[in-house]
Amino acid sequence: MNKFSIDDVNLYEQLGHAKFVELSTCFYRKVYADTEPSFRGMFPKDMDSAIQNQYEFFIERMHGPELYSERKGHPALRARHERFAITKAHAEKWLTYMRQAMVEVGIPDDARARMDEFFTDVAHFLRNVDEDATASP
Repeated sequence: MNKFSIDDVNLYEQLGHAKFVELSTCFYRKVYADTEPSFRGMFPKDMDSAIQNQYEFFIERMHGPELYSERKGHPALRARHERFAITKAHAEKWLTYMRQAMVEVGIPDDARARMDEFFTDVAHFLRNVDEDATASP
């Protein structure tokens, strides 16, 4: 049994390359419009690179070509995000924007549910600040 339901199907084949680009573009438009410094400050100034990093990672993780790893090496999500103070509120805001983006770009219900399961797990896995706003060990 797979840990995530995204591994039970090939979402890359189902959705296609362009849909992942569209999803990441929609998502990052929301992120870059956010005015909360503690959230917005975690993302690079260059939105295009953020979009590319995300859609390449999503494509690779959802059974498409290994675009991200070929360009940047192993994803190492925790290591790449450890320099940011990520709270539960940040994880929830990220998920809110991603859920909105999935609906707006027309991700089908079944794929959206599978992706949401994965995104929820990863968003909370990357949290490194506890409820008292102190860094977790």
